[in-house]
Amino acid sequence: MFRGRNLHYQGSDRLRGLAAGGIGAMHLLAQRTGLTAAIDESLQLLKVHQPYHESDHVLNLAYNILCGGKTLEDLEQRRQDEVYLDALGARVIPDPTTAGDFCRRFRAAAQVEELMAAIDRVRLKVWRQQPAEFFAEAIVEADGTLAPTSGECKAGMGISYHGVWGYHPLVVTLANTGEPLYLVNRSGNRPSHEGAAERFDQAIALCREGGFERILLRGDTDFSSTRHLDRWDGEGVRFLFGIDAMPKLVEIAAGLSGRAWKRLQRPAKYAVQTETRARPENIKQQVVVERGFRNLRLQSEEVAEFAYQPGACRRPYRVVVVRKNLSVEAGEWVLFDDVRYLFYLTNDEDAPAEELVFLANDRCNQENLIAQLKNGVHALRMPVGTLVSNWAYMVMASLAWTLKAWFALLLPESGRWGEQNAAEKRQVLRMEFRTFQQAFIAMPCQIIRAGRRIVYRLLAWNPWQRVFLRGVEALRLPLRC
Repeated sequence: MFRGRNLHYQGSDRLRGLAAGGIGAMHLLAQRTGLTAAIDESLQLLKVHQPYHESDHVLNLAYNILCGGKTLEDLEQRRQDEVYLDALGARVIPDPTTAGDFCRRFRAAAQVEELMAAIDRVRLKVWRQQPAEFFAEAIVEADGTLAPTSGECKAGMGISYHGVWGYHPLVVTLANTGEPLYLVNRSGNRPSHEGAAERFDQAIALCREGGFERILLRGDTDFSSTRHLDRWDGEGVRFLFGIDAMPKLVEIAAGLSGRAWKRLQRPAKYAVQTETRARPENIKQQVVVERGFRNLRLQSEEVAEFAYQPGACRRPYRVVVVRKNLSVEAGEWVLFDDVRYLFYLTNDEDAPAEELVFLANDRCNQENLIAQLKNGVHALRMPVGTLVSNWAYMVMASLAWTLKAWFALLLPESGRWGEQNAAEKRQVLRMEFRTFQQAFIAMPCQIIRAGRRIVYRLLAWNPWQRVFLRGVEALRLPLRC
């Protein structure tokens, strides 16, 4: 079908085109939500604002990533693109060296905290535009992730227990929207849970100010901060943490009667829309059997619960335990059976045990979000020389993902096609970053400056263009206070 042969390229003198035409909507979003003003009010890093303000530097990094840039060096391509500058109404933007110097101006952790606080103030405005059901419950999650670096002179880095040099950022997110609430850079040798309780408290205060009726804290076994559980329970905060399979817990679980256990039936991953198709042949399993590799096969899962009082707590809490019945095989032979236990600690006394297990398993979505911050947004590249400056870059780069989430949240869902609009809003909110770039940013446009207007004339069509234009129209309306 690809039969074109006589192909020619010609330059155009009259038409001024921009590949990343959707960047205008992101700039409009930053202006209408007050993000630009909030950054300038909070950050005082530049003695003279000629020609740049603090918001210019922050948004310059975020826009570069939204347009497909991965490194600071990619800023040079934006800087040399006159159409890109005209599209944003800029005479000039910071070059890569100046952008790196701005990151190094963050010399104290308090300055990065001021930047995150400015973003939070705008975040509250965006949340206020949501319908009432949005505020039913906020699910806050925390996890650590390794950010390796091959540099040898980066201050503050350390070696992890995996033997990898780099940093070990803490990521606190809101599962409802996928927004990174707080990012904290740490040395690579720090434990995963270090400082998490304080960030949980910060997130609780933010969500309560935002109007959420209930709050759920969720994390893996490293984040079951038992000395804080009584306080959170007293404040009416629900928590659901994994807890290590300590010998005492295993002994209690093994001693439960048979009636205490209930078969765990997991729901299907998806609903078949047409007809069920035959499962393809499992090539991987064939290789395992043929070569006699040792293999773990899940036979069944059962769930039970009991009361347990951690040593740092003044009262017992509910422990939900999952018993996995495994068989250890070598080739076609079953060697022996293996029983393993997974424990979840919670103060929720009402929800069924199975529901709590599924709720805890949903935390895996945070792993996907962290992967997006790493490989989609490239916010964890650590391009500069100190721990604090890399922390600042991490926060500024992750703003690209936050703008994507805010654009989705501000899509209107009322009107005649309210149900369809709400479904599209959820779909945009769950999009991977690259998919969002292709659908909403990589929109070829002709840039026309006429009078006091900057016109983006769309030159191509894609299936998401209708949603995009609906979002742009919504950004022209004033936000609810």
